[in-house]
Amino acid sequence: MTQKDITFVADFLTEHFNEAPELYNRKGKYFNVERVGQYLKDEDDDLVSPPNTEGNQWFNFLKDSTHLKESPLLFPYYPEKSLHFVKRQMEGVIDQCLQKPADVIGKSVHQAACLSLYKISQSEDSTPQLFKLPFLWNDKTSNLHYVLFTMLENSISKIHILRRHTDTSRSVSNGILAVEFGNFLNNSINESSDSRCYSCLDAHFYDDETVTVVLKESVQQEGKERVLAQLPLS
Repeated sequence: MTQKDITFVADFLTEHFNEAPELYNRKGKYFNVERVGQYLKDEDDDLVSPPNTEGNQWFNFLKDSTHLKESPLLFPYYPEKSLHFVKRQMEGVIDQCLQKPADVIGKSVHQAACLSLYKISQSEDSTPQLFKLPFLWNDKTSNLHYVLFTMLENSISKIHILRRHTDTSRSVSNGILAVEFGNFLNNSINESSDSRCYSCLDAHFYDDETVTVVLKESVQQEGKERVLAQLPLS
């Protein structure tokens, strides 16, 4: 070690481990602890060396502000406590804020309809992912909810559109339907249906009347064609 290292350690010990007679009545706390570590202790005891907030611009600002001083929007400051204590206090406040909305929302949600999309064998070890790309859209003008999704396996060239009225007591015609792309983009009737078959990569609502889809060729070859199509919902 160099003399500079020894001086640094000595200064550290001198500053942080001086005898502190005012702490003698506290068991095991006869010396000042290192001032960073005390904030990280997971205990509710007061800090041995609380920070000096004199001259702190934020505290002076709060002290001089009549509106902010008692504001419930400001989280209270505990200068005598560790960060673990403050963290637990903050978590308690957040949990309390979220509990009421969770209760209200939970009691208001109920099943409006049940549609069977597919069945799988009970003997299969792992359930395959057959449901993909769910996209939600709310048509506020017509009070309709839409869900766009695709089903894998045998219906990769289709997108499904589920439509429900926002008033669960009312029904709409064609509550669920499928749109099949297949080979509808073929340039001529001479092209085989297998050579230009398209599947859906993604689908979103563009507006209340239009659906945007991204299609790709299903053939197994390099340079598969991608198509961006705008489909009228009607």
